[in-house]
Amino acid sequence: MGAAMGGLLLDGIGHAYDGVVAVHDLTLAVGAGEVVCLLGPSGCGKTTALRVAAGLERLQRGRVAIAGRVVAGDGVDLPPEDRGVGLVFQDYALFPHLSVRDNVAFGLRGMAAADRRRRARAVLERVGLAELIDAWPHTLSGGQQQRVALARALAPEPGVMLLDEPFSGLDTRLRDQVRDETLHVLKESGAATLLVTHDPEEAMFMADRIAVMRAGRLEQVGVPADLYCSPVSAFVCSFFGDVNRVAGVVAGGRVGTPFGPVAAPLLREGTPAEVLIRPEAIRLAPCAEDAPRPACVARVIAARMLGRSSLIHLGVARADGPAHHVHARVPGRFLPVEGSVLAVTLDLAQTFVFARETPA
Repeated sequence: MGAAMGGLLLDGIGHAYDGVVAVHDLTLAVGAGEVVCLLGPSGCGKTTALRVAAGLERLQRGRVAIAGRVVAGDGVDLPPEDRGVGLVFQDYALFPHLSVRDNVAFGLRGMAAADRRRRARAVLERVGLAELIDAWPHTLSGGQQQRVALARALAPEPGVMLLDEPFSGLDTRLRDQVRDETLHVLKESGAATLLVTHDPEEAMFMADRIAVMRAGRLEQVGVPADLYCSPVSAFVCSFFGDVNRVAGVVAGGRVGTPFGPVAAPLLREGTPAEVLIRPEAIRLAPCAEDAPRPACVARVIAARMLGRSSLIHLGVARADGPAHHVHARVPGRFLPVEGSVLAVTLDLAQTFVFARETPA
């Protein structure tokens, strides 16, 4: 079990609904003090995996261990309240008839009333809401409700925290703030945290490691930089942001593109391939009038400033048909005139080649 001795271990989890497989042979460990994000599109099985870990779905195959103790599998099936987990859901599920203090103290079993009140206040101070201890849930903003739900989950000092899309109900500006606050509180708690999200930016912000799921299976697990810079599949590569796609065939260890050939050392000769190029991999420069014509040029179709970067729509000429439409992302303000011609080079570190997938 290794790193999961003080955290969470999902070992060979399998789960199906009415014969349709939702999770297939999922093995994932989350260490104490670590934040791991289960990332993937809707319906990929990530929420099912979290619910199995929590005990909200009965284990069908595999086992779940928390702090080295099996809580599901091997003839064991502990209810959620006996697993030592804290739960935060998308809708926060606060009790409307209880004050903030009583919501947070709700799960503190076996404690004297005075101790429950002290613990509730202490954890509300940790999430910055001590001044609202006597408020009612309906008087709180969405961000405040989310922090109360987090405080309630943390109050019993669980060894494992499970969060399912906890920020999706917040508007964009508030979401960034609450994410930041939540990350620091979770890291200070020392709990092993498994957070489910469909938002790759959120996963990269929150996670020590990201586990990308696709159709019930783990596609790739690693630190955010590895998943972004060294994706193992076109699915993982494209999930972390827009990409330009160029189809081709491996010939002489390379795949031809409008930008020139790209090496494909891991693919066999004749393999149908797909080249994925991140918009920031396309480097643009003016064409000097007195210099030789660059190997690749593109005509500007449109240029839009997006705040911290500019998005340039380009038409890249190719010999065998109409211009290839691609997007380039350039830091800062860069707004070339529509119709102008620019020299193009590729950053090969942000260009990836995979065997073309057969449609399911």
